[in-house]
Amino acid sequence: MLDIDTLLSAIRAEFPRIGSDASGRPRVFFDSAAGSLVSRRAAVAEAACRIDFSANLGLPAWESGRAGEAIVQGRAAIRDFLNAQSGDSIVSGESATDMLFHLSYAISKQTKGDENVVVTGYDHYANISPWAELQTRGAIKEVRFARFRPDDGQLDLEHLAGLVDGKTKVVALAGISNAIGSKSPVGEVCKIASEVGAYSVVDAVHMVPHIPIDVQQLGCDFMVFSAYKLFSSRGSFMYGRNEALSNLSPYKDKPTPNVPPAKWEGGARDPALFASMTGVMDYLEWLGGIVEDTVSGELGTYEGRVRKLKAALKWADNYETTLSRAMLEGVGDAPGLNDISKVIVYGSRDPSKVSDRAPTFAFNVKGIAPAKVASKLWEEHAVVVRAQSFYSKAWDSYEEQEAVRASLVHYNTATEVQQLLRGLAAISKSA
Repeated sequence: MLDIDTLLSAIRAEFPRIGSDASGRPRVFFDSAAGSLVSRRAAVAEAACRIDFSANLGLPAWESGRAGEAIVQGRAAIRDFLNAQSGDSIVSGESATDMLFHLSYAISKQTKGDENVVVTGYDHYANISPWAELQTRGAIKEVRFARFRPDDGQLDLEHLAGLVDGKTKVVALAGISNAIGSKSPVGEVCKIASEVGAYSVVDAVHMVPHIPIDVQQLGCDFMVFSAYKLFSSRGSFMYGRNEALSNLSPYKDKPTPNVPPAKWEGGARDPALFASMTGVMDYLEWLGGIVEDTVSGELGTYEGRVRKLKAALKWADNYETTLSRAMLEGVGDAPGLNDISKVIVYGSRDPSKVSDRAPTFAFNVKGIAPAKVASKLWEEHAVVVRAQSFYSKAWDSYEEQEAVRASLVHYNTATEVQQLLRGLAAISKSA
């Protein structure tokens, strides 16, 4: 039987800054939605590649060839992580925001001005503003927003389906809300888009560290995520269905080959970023090998590295539900978010439905500004959380401008949850 404490100790050993920051101060890190802690394997692989294979591509020199190999290996690793058709369906870029803008630009070349784009009411503005820009330029007629239910944070799928029609060019959605943690019914939304011939675009930035992803099973045309939200360094990646990548015409300079992924990638690639992602997949493959037997009934027919990567994320998803339940119900002598006086929780608050959310919790304390709550949690209780809008449209539905967010992943523990909840309870009493 798998001993959870031993496993968590092994997992945490893979993240050099898990227990304290570089100054040596012990702390609980609950800001992974803004940028996760970096995996040791990813950092080592990136540093080695950056030092040893810094020569640009295209030389006959050995180091140039090895740089090219690092890129090929990185694409293959991400292909397996997403179960994509090929490494050539993986495009790299500067940021998810930048990639979504370039995607919208390419799609706008196929529009006539009378189309619409459907997004959700809890999307990050990185997945709203590019489509709104098309409306501003007259490339489409309008952007439509699918409602979500503020009480439980769940997307109103019926309302979304009603917004999609024969003039819908794109249906874009967050796989998981980065503000309130709601998991979207991605496969169902992609099917709705496909039925009218619209492109489906998934913002998976907050999705990739929490649940296993199979882009072929989901049926999405495009999926974008950030490397630094997945235990790696700055940079981003976009999966594109091979036919869609080939048929669209992104901006490119004339000499760049007119085939994917090259035609989507302006300028020289960073081999070290790809090496870092290979390091992440090495870590997840290691974890998957340990936990595979515990989730084997949930893995279907996957084989090899793909199976181990899916096992790691499936285990993480299952484990994170226990963290979400602890956040809501409490742990040890610490009351849960639902029981702390003056605390308002946004999104799902039902402990029996924690599988519908990621362990990302947005809340406010009545009478105390969000920034002050975050500051007190850090200064008085050594817990790192963030207070802002998180660039999310969700706050329009709550008539708020910002909140405090505690965002956990599978390297966090119930003991750390207890530390947060104790601190929050003390802060609430002082309000």
